Amino acid sequence: MKKGNRYVVFIGILMLIIITSMNGWKLVSKKVLSSKKNKKLIIARANDSISLDPAITTEIESFKVTVNLYDNLVKYEKKGGKIIPSLAESWKTSEDGLTWVFKLRKNVKFHDGTDFDAHAVQFNFERWMNSDNPYHTGYFSYWSYNFGGFPGIVKSVTAVSKYSLEIVLNEPYAPFLSTLTMPVFGIASPDAIMKYNENFRQHPIGTGPFEFKSWRAGKEIVLTKNNNYWGNDPKIDEVVFRVIESNEERLKLLEEGKIHIADNLTAKDVERIEKNQNIDVYLRPFFNIGYLAMNNQKEPFDNKEVRMAIGHLIDKDRMVKEVFNDLARPANSFVPPMLWGYHENIKSLEYNPKKAKKLLIHAGYSKGFNTTLWVMDTPRAYFPNPMLLAEFIKESLAKADIRVEIIKYSWDEYIEKIKEGEHTLILTGWTGDHIDPDNFLYTFFASDNRRTELTSNYSFYNNKEVDILLKQARQATDKEFRKNLYRKLQEIVNENTPAIPLVHTMPIIGVSNKVKGYVPHLTGKETLEDVDLISKR
Repeated sequence: MKKGNRYVVFIGILMLIIITSMNGWKLVSKKVLSSKKNKKLIIARANDSISLDPAITTEIESFKVTVNLYDNLVKYEKKGGKIIPSLAESWKTSEDGLTWVFKLRKNVKFHDGTDFDAHAVQFNFERWMNSDNPYHTGYFSYWSYNFGGFPGIVKSVTAVSKYSLEIVLNEPYAPFLSTLTMPVFGIASPDAIMKYNENFRQHPIGTGPFEFKSWRAGKEIVLTKNNNYWGNDPKIDEVVFRVIESNEERLKLLEEGKIHIADNLTAKDVERIEKNQNIDVYLRPFFNIGYLAMNNQKEPFDNKEVRMAIGHLIDKDRMVKEVFNDLARPANSFVPPMLWGYHENIKSLEYNPKKAKKLLIHAGYSKGFNTTLWVMDTPRAYFPNPMLLAEFIKESLAKADIRVEIIKYSWDEYIEKIKEGEHTLILTGWTGDHIDPDNFLYTFFASDNRRTELTSNYSFYNNKEVDILLKQARQATDKEFRKNLYRKLQEIVNENTPAIPLVHTMPIIGVSNKVKGYVPHLTGKETLEDVDLISKR
């Protein structure tokens, strides 16, 4: 072989070695990259979501998911009640409280790649507030509750420039900024809304830290990390909201390490969890109310003496011990005790069956009466064991010959039926959406909230004085004055007894100690971008 040919062969062999080595490196690199563990956070809960379009839902299980898909203009800080920027970088209001101008964040994208700007926000508001808007499909209940109908107190929403938004109100609204923190007012992609319209509930697209991947109804919802999130880069690659109806099964899976967070556990589970070094117990604050609503438009509950008799028949101390295992607080008012405006001097109707019987006799029901009690079939934050509570109420009312038939419904059917006003007695409750007494008292007792399909006043209570005070409290800007109005409102409601406040609970969450950065929020809805999974503590 000639020297030149040998040189060519040598070069060829050398190139082959280099190429082979490079390919080998590529294969090794891919293997190394693919070996990077996908961080999947699994959250088990008793109930599925109903809609992933926050604008048309009213229930917490949907909001637990949507807060991770959508951002609001403003939000609460994770560990407190201070309102901080989100999609809006800053804001200012006029002296009369009627005009609000928001400066919006730039370079933000919706999950579908479209731009977030003031026109997108205007589109969302016009969809929410105008009942004749072509994309106002479904029941926008929360808008109606908060803004007094369609369009209610909002006069106009205008994109002043690409990143400046002006909102003009017809009248002052003290809780306006805190209302905008509510999950229902998450900003959605206009393109996606126009594309899916009434089916948008199953195709959610926002700007949040996670994107929608899949939903198997009754089974699980899967979200994936938004790699282009404008805020803190999410540490988890995938979040799974899994439906496990049984408390026992949720706890068992947590103990086995098959899930990371188990929501709505019972008081009986706490002792068991505390013996497990791999699980931590979190208790949410008393920021809810579980209550017995009586339909004031139906006999015999249109009679105040009958309603008071019901209150005298319920031994709340025994109820808290036997039904809630002492991990709850008897409720005297419909405002949680940790919320400003709570009236500490309000007292429940004392447990007194003899007085209850006298009231029933005076009301014309000496032999008692028959009635029905509706109850949901799965746990809620305020009722971890709703059927046990229903049985307790039935037994309590029987002491005055009130014969109760318990009727159980699935959660999604339950919330649809109680809005129709067909019930007599129902067990229901509320976890606060934002830190203002208006969110409780106006929601429960404003006469405007008795409208079919938009109902949140499940007692169908109607009191002109209450309506006037509720409106005054919304329009007043002085917090101390508002506080006094809410205290007066609690006195009136307590005296009229349209419903019976039962308990404030501390919802129990079991969390694997592999979870880092999880901060339960008092509203029961957390964004998860700061949550991480570690192999060892």
